[in-house]
Amino acid sequence: MNSFGRLFRVTIFGESHGKGVGISVDGCPGGVPLSEADFSADIERRRAGKPGTTPRAEKDIPNIMNGVFEGTTTGAPIMIQFYNADTDPSSYDNIRNTPRPGHSDYAAYRKHGGYNDYRGGGHFSGRITVGIVAAGVVARKLLGDMKITAQVLEAGGEKDAVAAAVAAQREMVPVGALVEVRVEGVPAGLGEPFFDSVEAVLSHLMFSVPGVKGIEFGTGFACAKMRGSQFNDPFVHIDGTTRTNHSGGINGGITNGNPIVFRVAVRPTSSIGMVQDTVNLKTGEPDVLEVRGRHDACIGLRFPPILESMTAIGLADLLAMSRATNATTQKPR
Repeated sequence: MNSFGRLFRVTIFGESHGKGVGISVDGCPGGVPLSEADFSADIERRRAGKPGTTPRAEKDIPNIMNGVFEGTTTGAPIMIQFYNADTDPSSYDNIRNTPRPGHSDYAAYRKHGGYNDYRGGGHFSGRITVGIVAAGVVARKLLGDMKITAQVLEAGGEKDAVAAAVAAQREMVPVGALVEVRVEGVPAGLGEPFFDSVEAVLSHLMFSVPGVKGIEFGTGFACAKMRGSQFNDPFVHIDGTTRTNHSGGINGGITNGNPIVFRVAVRPTSSIGMVQDTVNLKTGEPDVLEVRGRHDACIGLRFPPILESMTAIGLADLLAMSRATNATTQKPR
């Protein structure tokens, strides 16, 4: 539901236009240095207000409520909260009974019997991803030499993602994006097949980010057109280094020591500046809707720190599990 992880466990909470959003992190050992300043860089990267993004301007100041004492973690759960300030719930009065096409409005209405917070998508909003970024800051501190980076490869099919997003903002027609994530310095042996393979864990986390609609590892879907002689990654060193990396650093659901590489498809936001057909939940009759409010022209522009953080959360949990399950010695057969 709203929690993820076996040994490194996060629980997310909040709504887009509620009092605030945040995250609880359990499983972080004591003695890890942590302060509000540690969150600044990644939160700034996620922040709205840049070209092609929503003008909603939240300060996103992290409030560490529990789990840190005198500058270090205590081993108890860490709760980090962000207060909402720049809200405008009145912009959503017109969608109370007319769900926005493509959004979670209708599905959430059916699931929760009409009691869902529809303002800005409520708990389904991308707003709550600021908590994910906060948890990622904590997770990275446990990953040693692993380095996680993400970049937007394209938006709306164009390589210049920012220009494409600015054009989409001007035309009031949002565009999707393709984002690549790379993890360097990954040790071999992470992953718990079958159901906690590296691909399964990371895919689970990526699809938990609002707006993600697809993922591929390494060569991905292109491998369906390849021969085994083309796809296989020849080993060139006893440390597991391979000449190519079609598998994206994972074999049998376990890291092989090469960089983890995967790409994520991000959908266009559903809040488009034109009249759309919908249905009236009160009358049961067809209706039309013109979406108001403040929205990103390309939500993918803000995804790199979010996807990096989700990756860090997954790897921190897999690293903790591997310490409990991996062999202590390596013996040739």
